[in-house]
Amino acid sequence: MMQKAFEVITRLGGRTLATAESCTGGGIGAALTAVPGASRVYRGGIISYCNGVKQSLLGVAPSVLLEDGAVSARTACAMAQGARSVLEADIAVSVTGLAGPDGDESGHPVGTVFIGYADAGAVLSREFHFSGDRDAIRQQAVDAALALILAQNP
Repeated sequence: MMQKAFEVITRLGGRTLATAESCTGGGIGAALTAVPGASRVYRGGIISYCNGVKQSLLGVAPSVLLEDGAVSARTACAMAQGARSVLEADIAVSVTGLAGPDGDESGHPVGTVFIGYADAGAVLSREFHFSGDRDAIRQQAVDAALALILAQNP
């Protein structure tokens, strides 16, 4: 994971990056800031563990949370767009999902994670189904988020 974080910091060059994290609880930010020189790229992150923070700080519409739930593609996209805007970054990545021990009211099983990405030309999300215990799911989500940044910035 340290190698992917290093690649993200190196590859983004003069572009800036922000994060919005739920189930990873700051893990993406921790991985990025472990890289010397990260401050040239990484603007910061918002840990939006509850819906209220997703709404008030990231601007996720209450209707999105009500209709799709916190663990959804639309929420991941809105979180990434919100982080990009609030933290004035060129690029943002977001993570929302279920690390366990329980699923959610929508019937998503533990391990369901949506990762969002936003930049000036694209807003997208990817759905993942990770396995393992809580820590393993969180680590896989961090790794996948870093990989998505790299894939969108070849």
